[in-house]
Amino acid sequence: MIAPATGPVAAEITARLTRALTPTRLEVINDSAGHRGHAGDDGSGESHFTVIVESPVFEGQARVARQRMVNKALGALMDERIHALAIRAHAPGDA
Repeated sequence: MIAPATGPVAAEITARLTRALTPTRLEVINDSAGHRGHAGDDGSGESHFTVIVESPVFEGQARVARQRMVNKALGALMDERIHALAIRAHAPGDA
């Protein structure tokens, strides 16, 4: 299942992860509202996210390797548009 994203940053996260990881499940959750006025809040309403991604490319990969794959797929977004990102990356069949 690929959940629809709202907002331009969430949509770009979805597009990049879909291209790079061919996920069987992808959820992009905008957590920014809970961080208004805190460090990293750029006022755009799209600075803090959680991604839940399931992909066969994660099979046999350690948690840190999976997170690195997500960060690499997002590229410059991590430096330019995303202040905080929580990653839950799983291979199909992981508990």
